[in-house]
Amino acid sequence: MNNFFNNLIIYNGYPLSFVLALVMHTAVFVALLYFQSRNEIEALELVQPTVIKALFIDENPQVRNQRIQEQRRVDLQREREREQQRQAEAERQERERQEAAARQRREEEQRQAALREREELERLRELEREAQLRREQENRENELRQQREREEAERAERQRREEANRRQQQAAAEAAAAEAARNEFELVQSATGLIQQIVQENWSRPPSARNGMRAILQIRMLPTGELVDVTITQSSGDPAFDRSAETAVYRAAPFSELQSLPINVFNANFRSLSLIFEPQDLLN
Repeated sequence: MNNFFNNLIIYNGYPLSFVLALVMHTAVFVALLYFQSRNEIEALELVQPTVIKALFIDENPQVRNQRIQEQRRVDLQREREREQQRQAEAERQERERQEAAARQRREEEQRQAALREREELERLRELEREAQLRREQENRENELRQQREREEAERAERQRREEANRRQQQAAAEAAAAEAARNEFELVQSATGLIQQIVQENWSRPPSARNGMRAILQIRMLPTGELVDVTITQSSGDPAFDRSAETAVYRAAPFSELQSLPINVFNANFRSLSLIFEPQDLLN
């Protein structure tokens, strides 16, 4: 409404005067109706058409043209304003669309950045897990290698000790064997000498014995020293000499001194024993 009056005022004051005149005539008309309603109705009827017709007939053509032009200008102005509003609305919508697109791009970029960050973190975690697995594998391999080295060192040390013990035992065994051999040799020599002495004490040389005669007898005995048999393995050529040697062996038996010998010593040396008879001496 204010815009309408403002638009009326700008046209040289004509529309406003017209409106004021119309208002004043209307007020007069209403007053006349009020004051003359009691008197004559005819007079009121004569006044009313004249007033009304005067109001519309007296319009200035210039004012009407200006009013039409003003109306056109207002319509154009309104159309321009509507167009500006449409453009502003379109620009606003475009800005909103661009802002929404930019916001969507930012959100997408943020989402992609977050996704890349998560992927990078996952990659780093995966690399860390792989590195941890490699370290654990290397630690296990180092532990296994160290364990193998310890076991190898322990096995080598054990073998060294075993070899040292074996050598020590072998040396002890060799020493014992040597001692046993010496003892056995001494036993054999002692027993053999004793048998030779006993047989010699029981041997009577025949008158036909001569230097250079030699008879070898093989005797077989039991561990108790009992004589099993006597065999002449080499004759002296003199039957009397051979018989005297054989008789000496039978007279000397049994050889009870052999009972104290170890069985292995007896079996190796005295189960079968050769005795040599010569006129000058009795030798083994």
